[in-house]
Amino acid sequence: MKVDINAEPELTRVVGLIRDVPDYPSPGVLFRDVTPALADAEALATISTELASLPGDADVVVGVEARGFLLAAAVAIVAGTGVVPVRKAGKLPRVAGSRTYDLEYGTATLELPADTVAPGARVFVVDDVLATGGTAAAACALLADAGADVVGFGTLLELTGLGGRERLGAIPVHALLTA
Repeated sequence: MKVDINAEPELTRVVGLIRDVPDYPSPGVLFRDVTPALADAEALATISTELASLPGDADVVVGVEARGFLLAAAVAIVAGTGVVPVRKAGKLPRVAGSRTYDLEYGTATLELPADTVAPGARVFVVDDVLATGGTAAAACALLADAGADVVGFGTLLELTGLGGRERLGAIPVHALLTA
């Protein structure tokens, strides 16, 4: 795993907390488990502070289900903004919009809660890992559908060999760590 050359040295501690889990969720897949880094107070503070330096003048931080919620909430507190979750279908009582996207094993749908992101709002999207980019691209498209201006996408870990960054097009992508 590599730390961004512009990142704080404290991120080396975060790297040591991320677990490699071979053959999960299926044979041949190397899963990167960031949960131990989120469970460590010092590491979470470092991650939150680093990601909070990226949204600029964003009005709101948007977290992608589910670990992205945790990071987005922490980032929003540090950045001084509100936080909005983008949820899997069927989890919200009132929905502003939805976006269905393809997965390697089927489809999934993300939903935006009603009355949370105003048209023209500047949003910074946060998730824990950027892999193939399907979920990230769907979340950003959903926000654009709602009239938001997606000013960037921030992630703790980008798996560069899977091409997720390319799926986000012109949206600036900020990864604290790459693998």
